[in-house]
Amino acid sequence: MSSRNPRVDAFVSRAKQWQGEIRKLRDTLLDCGLDEDLKWGKPCFAFHGSNVAIIQPFKEHCSLMFFKGALLEDTHGLLRSQGVNTQSALRLEFTSEAEIKKTVVKAYVKQAIAVEKAGRKVDFKAKRELELPEELTRILMRKPKLAEAFHALTPGRQRGYVLHFKGAKQSKTRTARIEKCIPKILAGKGMNDR
Repeated sequence: MSSRNPRVDAFVSRAKQWQGEIRKLRDTLLDCGLDEDLKWGKPCFAFHGSNVAIIQPFKEHCSLMFFKGALLEDTHGLLRSQGVNTQSALRLEFTSEAEIKKTVVKAYVKQAIAVEKAGRKVDFKAKRELELPEELTRILMRKPKLAEAFHALTPGRQRGYVLHFKGAKQSKTRTARIEKCIPKILAGKGMNDR
């Protein structure tokens, strides 16, 4: 069993909901030899420095999200998608401690560790096939400095902006969102960067 991180101890003791589920998942992950730390404000588990899984307490359920879940074989039919724009992460969802079967969770964790050992990577289609909304294409054509700045952003930052812009139903709203983000794009920042 791996050693416990005091920061994760503090997180668990403060948890108002799903405390039993978090403890059970944590024990199982540590028993698999993963190292724990607090990342993104949640207990995160790594194998030789590579993130494998993170415990995510939500209102409706407590989940164990696998960063490269798309590469796992869903032997028990339990893996769920994070959302429509997610390509890599998949999670197990629990609404009670009784639902957490240690042998089942360990089977998924061992697969995730094997994925890391093999150095496998998820093929992110969106990185290759980023479709810009026509409003953004028009603005980029009129503003070459903005186009240069946008294309200099990391693929993830570009994708974040595109998802934000495309989230608007009306063209005028998409245009307004683009205009509002121009200063951040020119500064080389992503949607959530400060």
